[in-house]
Amino acid sequence: MSEIFSQEPMLDMFIFETTRLIEQLEQSAIESEKSSCYTENAINEIFRIMHTIKGSSAMMLFENISSLSHAMEDMFYFIREERLKNIDYLKLTNMVLKGVDFIKTEVDKITSKKKPDGDASELMSQIKNFLSELKQNNLISKVMSDELQCDVIDIPEKYDINKDMLNSSKKNAYKAVIYFEEDCEMEDIHAFTVVNTIKDIADEVHYVPDDVDDGNNSVEIIRKEGFKIYFKSDNTFDKIHSILMGTVFLKDLQLTQLEDHEELNEFKKIKQIILDHSFPEKNKQATVSKNKENTQQFSSHQNIISVNVSKLDKLMDLIGELVISEAMVIENPDLTGLNLNSFHKASRQLQKITNELQDIVMSIRMVPLSTTFQKMNRVVRDMCKKLNKEVELKIIGQETEVDKNIIDHISDPLIHIIRNSIDHGIEVAKERASVGKPNVGTVTLEAKNAGGDVLIIVKDDGRGLNKEKILKKAKENGLINRPEDELTDKEIYSYIFLPGFSTKERITEFSGRGVGMDVVTKNIGAIGGIISVDSTYGEETIITLKIPLTLAIINGMTMKVGQSRYTVPITNIKESFKAKSSDIIKDTDGNEMILIRKQCYPILRLHEIYRVETEIINISDGIILMVENESKSICIFADELLGENQVVVKALPNYFRNFKKIRGLAGCTLLGDGGISLILDISDLINY
Repeated sequence: MSEIFSQEPMLDMFIFETTRLIEQLEQSAIESEKSSCYTENAINEIFRIMHTIKGSSAMMLFENISSLSHAMEDMFYFIREERLKNIDYLKLTNMVLKGVDFIKTEVDKITSKKKPDGDASELMSQIKNFLSELKQNNLISKVMSDELQCDVIDIPEKYDINKDMLNSSKKNAYKAVIYFEEDCEMEDIHAFTVVNTIKDIADEVHYVPDDVDDGNNSVEIIRKEGFKIYFKSDNTFDKIHSILMGTVFLKDLQLTQLEDHEELNEFKKIKQIILDHSFPEKNKQATVSKNKENTQQFSSHQNIISVNVSKLDKLMDLIGELVISEAMVIENPDLTGLNLNSFHKASRQLQKITNELQDIVMSIRMVPLSTTFQKMNRVVRDMCKKLNKEVELKIIGQETEVDKNIIDHISDPLIHIIRNSIDHGIEVAKERASVGKPNVGTVTLEAKNAGGDVLIIVKDDGRGLNKEKILKKAKENGLINRPEDELTDKEIYSYIFLPGFSTKERITEFSGRGVGMDVVTKNIGAIGGIISVDSTYGEETIITLKIPLTLAIINGMTMKVGQSRYTVPITNIKESFKAKSSDIIKDTDGNEMILIRKQCYPILRLHEIYRVETEIINISDGIILMVENESKSICIFADELLGENQVVVKALPNYFRNFKKIRGLAGCTLLGDGGISLILDISDLINY
C-alpha cells in the first residue's frame, strides 16, 4: 500500500472521480426503481460508470473494487445486449446499491489512508445467481459459461469473441480517433483504459500520444487532437464500434477500417509521430507554428479544473489576512490628521480590488446544494423499505449555493431530520387513508436565499407534533423552568432537540433512544446556524434551518465599551438609537427594560456582563443597539459605535471557548489598528 499512497496526485483524482461516479450511479438506480423501469440510457450509463471504475481501480491496484465493478459491468452488459424486459427491478436495484455501499466504504478507507480490504465475494456470488435467474426467466440459451465467474471474465469472453481468431494471421486494420467530453478530467487515464480494452481483442496496437500510462503532456494532446489508436483485429467493424461506444465520457468516435496499403502507411505515420514526441526539438519550429494556429481554438473552450478544498481554505485564510493588513495600512494611527489625497485615492483603489478579490474567492468556494439534496433520495428509499411506508421526496431550490465548509456540516442534520419525519411524522397507508390523506406521504426539501443566510426547510404532511405529549415528557425530564402558560408553541416544539428527549415509546432501529435531533442542533450551531420547528397537529411539521452563506468573512458593526471592542453581525441588527433615562422601566425582578413603540425589550449592559471598566454608565450617555434572532429582540447598551466594516472571523482559543462562565461570544477578529474585537453571539445573548 505504501507504493500506492506515494502516488498522491493520481490517488486524489481516483478518489474524486470514483466518488462522483458512484453518486451518479446511486441516483440513476433510485430513479430507475421509482419508474419501475431501467431505460436503455440508464443501463448504458451504469455500464459505462462500472467500466470506468473497473479500469481506474485496477490501475490503482485496488483489486476488490475492480473485481466487483467488473462483475456489475458484466451484469449490465448482459442486460443491455439481450435487451431483457422480464427483470426483478427491485432485486437489481438492491444489488446495485449494495455495490455502491461497498465501493463507498472502500473509498472511505482509502481516503483515511487505510487498506481497502473489504470482501465482495458474497455480493459477486449474488450477481452470478441473478444472472442465472435472468437466463432462465427469459429463456435465453447459455451465451456465457455455466460457471460464470464475474471476477475473472476477460474481454474476449464478455464480448463473445473467439480467442482463436485473435491468433489468426488474417486481420482487419482499424483506426479510431476518440474525443472525450470537455469536463471529464483524467483523459490520459480514460485513454489508458481504452488501450487495455483494445489489447484484449486485438494486436499490433499503436496509439498517440504514447505516454498515457505515465502522464506528462498527454492530457492536453488528447483534448486538442483526440486520442488516436491503430490496431489489427479479426472482429467486425460493428463489433469494434459497439465496444468503443461503451467508453465512458465519450464525446465523439471516428472509427475507420483501413485497406492493406493504408494500414502500413498509417502505422508508419504513427511511428514517426511517436519519434517526434520522443525528440520534440527536431520539430520545435513546426510545433510552435501549430500551436499558434490552434490558440484561438483553445480559447473558445471552457476549461474546468478540480482543486483540493484544503487549498481553497488556505486561499481564504490568506484573503482574510489581506483584509486585515489592508485595514492596518488604511487605518494606521500614524496617518491621523495628515492631508494625504494621493494616499486616500490609492487606498480606495486597493479597497476596491481587495473586495473584488474576496468576492471571487468566495464565489469559487460556493457549491450548489444539489449533491447533498440528491443524497436524501437514498435515505427516503431505505426508510420506506424498512418501515413499509410510501413516501415521495420533493426537492425545491437545489441550485442554491453555500460555502463548501457549510455543505460538509449540513448533510448529517438533514439525514436525521428526514429520518425523523418519515419515522415519527408520516403515517402508514392505512392510517393516512382513514383521515382522508393520500396513501403516499410527502416530504419536501426546500432551499432558498434570505439575505446573507440560506433557509433549508424540511416539511412533511404527516401527523404533526403532539404538543401535550411533548409537554408531558418535558415535565417528566424536568426541562420546564417557567409557567406552562408562558411557553409558546415553538418553544414547546423545540424540546425535541434536547439530548435524550424522545416521545417514542418503543425503541426502533431509527428512533426512540433520544439521540439524533440533538445532533442536528449541535451541528447547525457549530456553523452559526439556528433551527426552528413549527407544526399543525394532524397535518404537517415544518423544520427550518437558517445557515450563513459563509463562515470566513462577515459584515459587522464594531462598538466600544471602555477599552474593549465588540462586533455584531450586521444581519442581526435592527436599529441603533440614543435613549433617555425616562424611557427605562424595570420589571418586578429589577431587570431593566426599554419601551419602544409600545413594546418592552430587555437591556443588556455589556460592561456588566463582561465586567469591563467604563465611565459610560448612564443610558443617555451611551448608545442602544437593538438586535434580533429567531424573532426575539434585545437591546445592547454600549459606549459608542465605531462603524461598519468587514471582519475576518477567527476561532476563540480552546481555553477561552471552554470557560463556561463566559457566554455570548462567537469568535474574534483583528482590527485595522492591531487591536482585538470579540464577535458577539446574538442567539446566546438573547437567551442569557
